[in-house]
This record gives sequence, structure tokens and C-alpha cells, in this order.
Amino acid sequence: MRKVDSSQDAVRVRSNRDELIGRMATAVPTDGTREVFPGFRISRASNPSEPVRSVYEPSFCFVAQGSKRALLGGEIFRYDPRNYLIFTVDLPVAFQVEQASEKEPYLGFRLALDPALVASVVMDSEIPIKKTEASTKAMNVSSVDADLLDAVVRLVRLVETPVERKVLAPLITKEIIYRLLIGGQGARLNHILASGGDTRRISKAIGHLREHFDEQLKMEKIARELGMSV
Repeated sequence: MRKVDSSQDAVRVRSNRDELIGRMATAVPTDGTREVFPGFRISRASNPSEPVRSVYEPSFCFVAQGSKRALLGGEIFRYDPRNYLIFTVDLPVAFQVEQASEKEPYLGFRLALDPALVASVVMDSEIPIKKTEASTKAMNVSSVDADLLDAVVRLVRLVETPVERKVLAPLITKEIIYRLLIGGQGARLNHILASGGDTRRISKAIGHLREHFDEQLKMEKIARELGMSV
């Protein structure tokens, strides 16, 4: 029975991957990035790129075709159609498209992990989450399973149905978060849920710097507002 299930999953995965490539290529017909709805961006590139650095909010990153890597400090996180990237704290990350061509362009998306949706999923699932251990890094690469891929395809389908998007996008996003939760990302998602402590304060500080990077900033004022030392 297990072999049959495995075979069926393989067929489902191939079908879903083919559909995903077709829909994303249609959604972004030329190189660039399209924001389908707030927090959900689909990108296309016909050539490998140089690293592009910015500060990004907690996100789930998925590749349908090609490959990409994220550079954080001295670490490199590579991901492709078989592996997704997740990070759960605002981070200064450099992203770089590694594999792409005119014939088979890079196709990928980034989905922001909204704290309210994460909290809702954790509450509804009633899955106990251990307190985040110091050894749990905020960024990780993990394999994509058939059920997670199913949810991803349904999310991308909403590109073509804006009327349904408003209602279904939050529901499918919650399913994706749930798949991440039961797939071993609980401790990592707990970074997002932290309502106090250094993780939340540092995240807020980075977010403030990102929004006001072009203004004159006083570290003393920011530290005082966040209850932190300079």
C-alpha cells in the first residue's frame, strides 16, 4: 500500500510542478517581480543575478523552476523546486538567482508570514510548541512534500481569480503555515509568536530602520522606544 501511495504522490507532484511553472510563467511573462497581493510576490529571471541585499520580513520562499540562494552573514542557503526556504525574523539577507535561462527562467515567489495568521494556525491546531531554543536558527531550508506543494499550487491559481483571492488567499496561506508547522518548523515559527524578549524587539528595530533608512536616525531615541540599550 505504501508503494502505491508513493507512486500516486510522485504523479501528483509532477503534475503540480508542471502546472505551477505554467501558471507562474503566465503571471509574470517578462523578467521582474509582480505583487499579486500584499505579502505575496512572484518573480521571474532569465539569467543568474548578482546578490541583492535588503532587510526582509519573515517569509516562506518557494522556487518552481531554477534555483536561488540566500546569503546571511557567512552562511549560504540554497533552495530549488525540491527545497523551500523559511526565515522567521526580519533579516538583512542577500538573494541571488543561481540557475536561470531564457528557455527555463527562474520562477519563484516569496510569501510573508503574517504573525496574526501564524498565531491563528498555532491556536487552532493545538499543536504544542516548545519554547524556541537558542540553537534554532531563524533561517532554514527544508524539503517540499506533496501536501505542501498542493497548497502552493492552489495559492498560485488565485493569480487568475482576483474575485476569489480576497477570501481564499488567507485560508490557503493558513494551510501553508500549518504544513510548515507539522513539517518541523514549529520552533522556528515560534520566533514570530514571541510577544516579548530580544527577538521581538530586535525585529521591531530592524523594521523601523528599514522604513526610515533615508531619514536622520537617533539610536538613543530608537533604543528608548523599544526598551533596549543603545
